[in-house]
Parts: sequence; structure tokens; C-alpha cells
Amino acid sequence: MSIIQRLKNTVRSRSIHVCYVNVGSCNGCDIEIIACLSPRYDIEQYGIYVHNNPREADVLLITGAFSPQWEDKLKQLWEKIPHPKVAIAIGNCPISGCVFNRPETLVDPPVSKHIPIAAEIPGCPPRPTEIISTILSLAPLIFKDYEEKKK
Repeated sequence: MSIIQRLKNTVRSRSIHVCYVNVGSCNGCDIEIIACLSPRYDIEQYGIYVHNNPREADVLLITGAFSPQWEDKLKQLWEKIPHPKVAIAIGNCPISGCVFNRPETLVDPPVSKHIPIAAEIPGCPPRPTEIISTILSLAPLIFKDYEEKKK
């Protein structure tokens, strides 16, 4: 790998763009994601930026108990994100369905059955520090040798 490619990968790993989607939760995890933007946690100091447009994202954050109505929509959203990309399941709901996973309900956990999940953050809801540390731990994996893989 050339010096320029190494430099590009280093810069990209310090500029992570995140998009999040709620597939049917109580909004507890969404509040913790928004708390990451507050001055107390200041997610942008780590080079993590939140977007609503999946075409600008590197990381997809998923919250909520997955239901069948989201199957096609989530796959379309996942396909819109350019490579390299990863998805993170935030909270117990996308991992196991949590309290919403009852007999004869329309909850279909886990989300990893529908799209590839790189990391799971358990908790109801997980702390903002856990969300930030997980995103930062995945950054080197997302952009490692990206220019070589692209060829």
C-alpha cells in the first residue's frame, strides 16, 4: 500500500459518518444516541458525525424491535450506504426483542437475520459512552486497507 493510500485510510478512520434508524422501539436508545451529541459526551470531538442521509454514512445504528414491515425498508436502506459500511445493533431490542418479543406478536429478532451486524451493544438502554466506544473500535476495521480492497 502506498503512502497516499495509508494517509487516506488514516484520515477516513478519524472521520466517521453515522446514520441511525429506529425500527420500532420505545425511544430509550434514541435518547441515548442524541445524548452523545450533547456537550457532556460531544461525539463530534472524536470525528463522529450524525447524518440522516444513508448515502453519506459509514455506520448504520439500529435501535428497536424488528418487525416484518421493516424487512424490505431496512434492506433498501442498507444497500444505499456506500462501501465500506458496518451496522451496529443498539440496545436489547434489535438483539433479542427484549420485552416486545412475546408469543403471537409481530416482533422478529434479531436484526442480524436481515442485515449483517458488526457489533451489538446490549442494555436497555446502553450508555452513551458504550455507543461511542463501540463506534470508535469499529473505525479501524471499516477503513483498514480500503483502497486495496476496492481494486
